[in-house]
Amino acid sequence: MPKTFFFVIFAALAACSPPLDRLALSPMPSAIQLRPLVGSAMVRTVSLPSYAAAEEVARELPSGLIAANPDVLWADAPERAVTLVLTRNLSDILNADVGPEPWPFIRLPDVAIDVRVERMLAGADGSFHLTGQFFVGGDRIDYRNTSDRFEISIPMPDQSLQSISNAQSAALLNLSEQIAQRLGR
Repeated sequence: MPKTFFFVIFAALAACSPPLDRLALSPMPSAIQLRPLVGSAMVRTVSLPSYAAAEEVARELPSGLIAANPDVLWADAPERAVTLVLTRNLSDILNADVGPEPWPFIRLPDVAIDVRVERMLAGADGSFHLTGQFFVGGDRIDYRNTSDRFEISIPMPDQSLQSISNAQSAALLNLSEQIAQRLGR
C-alpha cells in the first residue's frame, strides 16, 4: 500500500479525536490590604518543576508517583498562569504598580520578585502542597534584598479537578500574601 494511504488514515483518525477539556486557574480575592513600601514591583516568570509546568493536570498517587491526566489540560501555560495570578494578587493587596516579566511599564520597577517552586502538587495525603523560595531585590531603590522559604499546604475535600484547581488558587493566594507582607505594612 502506498505511504499516502497510511498518512490519510492517520490524519482522519486524528481529526476524529475529541477536543481535550481545559481547567482554568481562578484567582481568589485577598482579605488583607497593605500600604506598599515600594511604588512598583515586577514578578519574574515563576520557575516550576517540570510536572507542574506541563499542560496536563498532575497529582500524586498513593505509591508516591506523579501521574498526569492526559484528557484534561490547564487552560493556560502553568508558568504564565501562576505568574499572572501572583501579579494580580500582589497588585490588589498592595495597591501598587505590579507587573509580570517582561516589565510592561516605561520606568524600571522598584523591586523584582523571583519565585522558585520546588513542589506544586495535589498530594496523595489529601492536601495541595506548594513549597519553594522567593527572592525580593531592589532594582531602582535602596531596598534590602530578602530571601524567604514557603511551605504551604491546603486541605482538599477530594482529588477532583475542581478541588485541585481551588486548592492551587488558595495556595497561590497564601503565597501572594506572604510576599506582600515583605513589601507592605
